[in-house]
Amino acid sequence: MSELVTIDDILAAKDFVSNHVLPVGLYHYLILSFMLFTVGVAGVLLRRNIIIVLMSLELVFNSVNIALASFAHYLQNLTGRVFVVFNITVAAAEVAIGLAILVSVYRRRHTVYVEELNEMSR
Repeated sequence: MSELVTIDDILAAKDFVSNHVLPVGLYHYLILSFMLFTVGVAGVLLRRNIIIVLMSLELVFNSVNIALASFAHYLQNLTGRVFVVFNITVAAAEVAIGLAILVSVYRRRHTVYVEELNEMSR
């Protein structure tokens, strides 16, 4: 038979976790931001598919947003948080416009590879 979990067991587990888990600090968020930025830049430089390039650019934008939001949180700055929301809004609009341009180019050229899109018109 299984034992019932009591409130004392839950409180003991909570105390154990709070005493043995390291807090997440600014350094951790900056490392995450740097890793996302590195993956995004590598995707932009190494990939040939324009869809992957656009997704990698979004990784770069999101890494900057993470760094900005973490600085705003640790400095208790409301202006930084408002700027993060504005930046996310601009990135969403950029994605919509970029995908619309990509669909238009694909309908005309029938390709999504960067090397084949070297001319403005055909």
